[in-house]
Amino acid sequence: MGRITVSRRITKVVVGESERRVEDVLAVEEPLEIRLGGKPLSVTMRTPGHDVELAAGFLLSEGIIRDGEDFRGAIHCGGPGTGGQANTYNVLDVTLTAGVPLPLTDISRSFYTTSSCGVCGKASIEAIQTISRFDVSADPVQLDADRLATFPDRLRERQVVFAKTGGLHAAGLFDAVTGALLVVREDVGRHNAVDKVIGWATLNDRLPLKGTVLQVSGRASFELVQKAVMAGIPVLAAVSAPSSLAVELAESSGLTLVGFMRGSSLNIYARPDRVRSAPTAG
Repeated sequence: MGRITVSRRITKVVVGESERRVEDVLAVEEPLEIRLGGKPLSVTMRTPGHDVELAAGFLLSEGIIRDGEDFRGAIHCGGPGTGGQANTYNVLDVTLTAGVPLPLTDISRSFYTTSSCGVCGKASIEAIQTISRFDVSADPVQLDADRLATFPDRLRERQVVFAKTGGLHAAGLFDAVTGALLVVREDVGRHNAVDKVIGWATLNDRLPLKGTVLQVSGRASFELVQKAVMAGIPVLAAVSAPSSLAVELAESSGLTLVGFMRGSSLNIYARPDRVRSAPTAG
């Protein structure tokens, strides 16, 4: 497996002091090519680690697989130009269960992604709106606002690599009723971190993710709402703001969307009925 962090000599500058050379720790960013049956499907820039979960989550989010039973296995193989002799751990060949149809791609739907935008290259919104088989609008889960407000700090406490580098996004899955933190994944790409969480759930036969909250360290994009809906997650909470399209998709899907989480304050952009707040005095 590739390295998650690397050390580099940098020049440290503090205004009014002499510059100095110091060691700094950086998060690794490398390409991962996902193949299906030996044929290239997608390339994403990611932090190495949990690659199989990343692939499973991506395939589930894109509607290519329905659950873990559709995912037969995956193996890292030699990268381009290696003649198959060297394993770069940057190519993952996925095998689907017999009978699972392969995706039909065309010029309107490119599976190239980057660490900053998982939907870059897709020609239109219509091309990425995949219908989920899970109805998150019917999930009756409710949780207290004071418990929800603790999730960002609890997620941050588990961001091991972020503490060293300051350069990774994180996604954590919480049980909405008990507040238990079920899994945390980090990556240079926020969509990759979410795919790793969803992939973990897919491979561990936990779909749909009823009664859970997906907490993310950054903003809430259309794509992250789509991924949550595809996995049957009823609540998506983000430290930063959502986009207008994310709110529209959350409203139409019946997903509770929370953003701008700052201490005891948070904004609810869709389905506020799931979040119980303390009654106003007076």
